[in-house]
Amino acid sequence: MVPAFLRLAAHPLRWRLLTELAASDYRVRELTDLVGEPQNLISYHLRLLRDGGLVAARRSSFDGRDTYYHLDLDRCAGALAETGAALHPALRPPTPTPVTGRVLFACTGNSARSPVAEALLRHHTGGQVEVTSAGSNPKPQIDPHAAKALREHYGIDIADRRPRPLEDIDRFDHVITLCDKVREVLRDRPVIHWSIPEPDQATVDRVIAEIDTRVRYLIPVLTEVRP
Repeated sequence: MVPAFLRLAAHPLRWRLLTELAASDYRVRELTDLVGEPQNLISYHLRLLRDGGLVAARRSSFDGRDTYYHLDLDRCAGALAETGAALHPALRPPTPTPVTGRVLFACTGNSARSPVAEALLRHHTGGQVEVTSAGSNPKPQIDPHAAKALREHYGIDIADRRPRPLEDIDRFDHVITLCDKVREVLRDRPVIHWSIPEPDQATVDRVIAEIDTRVRYLIPVLTEVRP
């Protein structure tokens, strides 16, 4: 029997959608522009990918009428490994080697999502990547719930860090926005977008786990653009 991942991903348009969503989160109208197909067709194939567990959707925190779609990287990684193993045990995907680069994580307050992403990328690369974070409207201090959860689950302490304002963006090789509001602030700039809700005490563990997953899958695609 053909593995489920192959049945879903082998369709040319679905593969194109997966490829685009591997790079950034997008809304339906943006995917329509990127792939040059009508919105009803895009929506139909997105529904199949959602039903198959490869793609998820989340309402925009900037405009609740919008929905951002994103690739479930852990599910895709597992499906790819199973697909390769179904053909031959030796065909599991190799572990990629991280490279260096300059990375900026941005959100509105720079108090939870972006400093967590900064700390996790530095942690997972052993400091190989130059990384910082900033906010379009930075808050006075780091969110205590985010700091506590990061310390408890990963042994990383960011409690003494102070939120920073967005500035000197051009010096970074990769700008990654983690909230829908700051993506609108940087709408004229090329960015990778992760549509992640602002955590509260009840959701902070789940949000940090999602950021950690995205950071781990970001590492293989980082490239050193500038000398």
